[in-house]
This record gives sequence, structure tokens and C-alpha cells, in this order.
Amino acid sequence: MATLQPLLLRVLESLCSTVGSTVSKEVLRLAKAGEFTGDKGLFSLKIDPSAYSTSYSYLRDASCVELLRKCRIDSIVSARTRARVAEDSFLESEAMCARSNARLRGVLRNELPLGLSDLSVQDCLGRAKAYIAQCLGPVPTSLNCGFGPGATYGNKGHLTTIPDKIESRIELTSGSVFLAHPILSRTAWYRDLVNRQPLDGPYRFVRGNRFTTVPKTALKDRGICVEPSGNVYIQKGVGRAIKKRILFFTGQDLNHAQHRHRSMAREASRTGSHATIDLSSASDTVCLELVKFLLPGDWYELLSSLRSPATLFRGRWYRLEKFSSMGNGYTFELETLIFASLAYAVGCRNQGLDFSVFGDDIIVPTEFARDLCEILKWCGFSLNKEKTFLDGPFRESCGGDFFLGAPVRAHNLEDDPSTPEEWISLANGLRRLGLNDPGCDFRDSFPHTAWMRCLDALPSDIRRLRGPPSYGDLVINDETGYQMRVRGNGLRYLRVYRPVSKKLPFHHWKGGCLFAAALYGMSTAGVSTRGVSGYKVGWVNFP
Repeated sequence: MATLQPLLLRVLESLCSTVGSTVSKEVLRLAKAGEFTGDKGLFSLKIDPSAYSTSYSYLRDASCVELLRKCRIDSIVSARTRARVAEDSFLESEAMCARSNARLRGVLRNELPLGLSDLSVQDCLGRAKAYIAQCLGPVPTSLNCGFGPGATYGNKGHLTTIPDKIESRIELTSGSVFLAHPILSRTAWYRDLVNRQPLDGPYRFVRGNRFTTVPKTALKDRGICVEPSGNVYIQKGVGRAIKKRILFFTGQDLNHAQHRHRSMAREASRTGSHATIDLSSASDTVCLELVKFLLPGDWYELLSSLRSPATLFRGRWYRLEKFSSMGNGYTFELETLIFASLAYAVGCRNQGLDFSVFGDDIIVPTEFARDLCEILKWCGFSLNKEKTFLDGPFRESCGGDFFLGAPVRAHNLEDDPSTPEEWISLANGLRRLGLNDPGCDFRDSFPHTAWMRCLDALPSDIRRLRGPPSYGDLVINDETGYQMRVRGNGLRYLRVYRPVSKKLPFHHWKGGCLFAAALYGMSTAGVSTRGVSGYKVGWVNFP
């Protein structure tokens, strides 16, 4: 029988016992019985916000149900099982895109008989097409290209720093070379490769991207596709150009839209003025024919030349029915633009004010929500019913959950805690829940006992590291008990438990690569590798 580690079970037991509701008792029963998977297991347990009359009662139950929903415990659900779910989802999304492409080709090219609904959809998509054309304007004459923070097709694991990417040959799909070469040939990256590898050449041609997975929930991973380095370098430039056009045309700055979304969701939960809509596997179901129809021809050619036409999946190459996936440098901006255009097409006006779109996170006036849901379904998208709220007292957007205006976001434990930093993170997450407990001090709130159980798992010297919430998980968030010291220069310092990153000296890489990295903006003080190599007690500046 699968079981939780004793310390984590004690935390869950303290939380559920304090809440004392029917739901919390069921959570505890399932955990003690080892019933985590299956349709009736703990990881699949859900609660309906519309069944609650107050934010307080919902928050308490949600805190119990959601605590372990994203917790990856290999002894309960293996990493391979979670990855297999993501793989199956990839195939399912491709099948959905294939059906959507066939329908769109038939209807939009008048190859199939049209019903009344199809005629209205054509009118709607025509308005969306015009909106996108106005927003995008002419294709850019220059691009602000750059590297992303993660892996590329050939750069994996810890070899994903900027110098690692510059040191490697430029990976390109064959369809992108005519656009990419004039841009890349002006970079120090290209010139260094020509000097170092005159026989092999600077380019390595690949058929497309490669499929991999990243964590999502306790039961499944999320599939992403890692792009060739040259493609994604220019894709990032195109994404920035689209983001700039959205800002110019609508006034909505996608760099700061999350705060606006949470504010709109909070107000909507109180007044019912707006609906929040979320889609399942949104980027994986943006089919090729939809993009081809909606985008102006020159923009479509630009984006199409840079996309990966195939994915390396389970050792085989699959020709893609989707247009692009997460991992592509312009996917987020493209889906934002498409969903905003569809919202406009059903009657929404003033993007960023009256309605807002951030990726697949959509907020529209309630009066237009059902029409938008219908056109989204016709275009091949699936509503995430667990995160779509058209009425009732609850709204969710960009990581914010609100019930009648009150914040009710539960804390999700992502990994089975085993180290001090993980227990500190869990303790701080529980404390944030307690601060949302109305009308009482944290020490009287429902998660306080569970918070104390988290501290029991810490060594005594680390348990004393307290500090304000602004220092995040470097300290145990608390109002008092800070360990301070003042140096001779008068500056104050707070004692914390901080991460240590492995830093490679700049000269770890070769000469031409160093020059290219320096021109890109890398510091000569050294390059931090991805991830954290450890933690230690130390001191940080305290204003």
C-alpha cells in the first residue's frame, strides 16, 4: 500500500483535524488508507466552489484537498507513469488538431456545405482576422532576438547556459534558413563558429523539435517541445515584436498583465461582471489551418518559416498538425493574440480594460462568455471546466483564486519534502493560508498547528531563521524573532538559509565564445549553471 512519509502525514493530519469538515475527514481517510490514485483517489478529489456559501468555508476545504494535488511522490505514481500521461496527451492533441484542420479547410475554403452555424462562424472569424491585421500591422524590419532560459534541441541538462549555447553549432530547420541566415550571420555567435569549425560549418540542420516533459501534477506531467537553438533564438525576437504590437494597439503590456488579471478576477468574483475562461492544452490545440486563416499572409509566412514542422517523439518523427507548442519562442504571444481576436469578434471591446487575455487565461464580460466558448469549441479548443467560471461567486486567473472578493488560493506542495528548504517552503505556504483566515491572528488560524508540524521537521538552528514574507523562502516567515547583525559600516543583515549556485569561471569556455557571450551581455564575473547545487546558512542585506 502506498503511504506518505510520517512527517508529511502528520502535517496533513493536523490540517485536516483542525478544519474538521466532512471534506477534510475524507481527505485524511484517503491519505491514511493509501488511496491516492484512481477516480476516487485523493489526487482526483475535487470540490465545487458553487457548493459553498462563504469564502472561509471554501478556503478551509480547498486547503486540505489541494495540498497534495501537485505533489510528485515517485513511490505512489512513478515518473515514467506521469510522463506516459503527457505522451498520450500529445497524441490526443495532435488528433484533435488533425480534425480541426480538416474542418477548417472544408468550411473556410467552401469545400463543404455550410450550415447556419458555419456561416455565423465565418463572419466571426472574419472579424477576428481583421482585428489581428490591425494589431500586427506590417512585418517588422528588424528583430530583437535572444536566447531563452531553458534547453534547446541539442543543449540539455546543465549545458544550457548562454555560453554553452553559443559554443554549440546553430541548430536550424531547413525551412528557416533563408530567413535565419541573414540574421544569424551578423552575430558573433555565427562568426565564432565559422572560425572554430570551418569544415563542419556553423549550422546543424534538424527536422524539428524534440518532445520532453516537465512536472505538472501528482498524476501527470506536461508535455513541451524543445526547439532548435537557431529557430528559438529568432522566435524570441518575433514574440517580442508581437508583444510590442499588442502594447501599441491595445495598451495592454503582457509583461505586467498577471497582476491586472488577478485584480479583474477578484472584482468579478464579487460582482459577477466578468467570466474567467481557461483552456485545456491550449497551445497544443492551436491548429495550423486556424493560424493560416487568421494571420495576414506575410506574418503567416514569417511565423511558419520559423516553426518546427515535426517533433521527435518516442524515437520517431511526427509531422505536426498543431502550429506551435510551448517551447516555441512566440507561442505565448501568438495564442494571446488569437484568443483576444476571438473575444473581440464576439463583441468584446477595449482589450486590457473591459476584457483581457494572457496566453490561454481569458477574462471577458459575462454577457459575451458563452458566445466565446462556442467559437473556441468550433475552432478546436477544449474548455478546462475545472478552471472556467461563467457565473457564481468564484473566479480564477493567473494563479489567483477569489471567492466573493476574498483570496482563497490553496497551497500546492510540489515535491515530497525531505530537505530544510522544502519544509520552509511548505511552512510559509501554510502561513499564507492562515493570513487569509478572516478575523483572527495567524496563531489562531486553521493552518497554525500544521505549520508547527513543519517546523518540527527542521534542525533547531534552521528553525530559528525567521524573517518577513518579502524574503520569501530564505527564512521562515514570521513577525518576530529575526536574527540580525549590524556591521561597522552601519548596514544591517538578516540571517537566512540561502541557495548556493554552482558558478563556472568565464574562462571555462573558449576565446571566441567568450567574446560572443560578452557582447550578448554576460558578466565576466562567472556564469551560474541552471539549478541550485545546495543551501547554507548565511547573511543578506536587511534594509
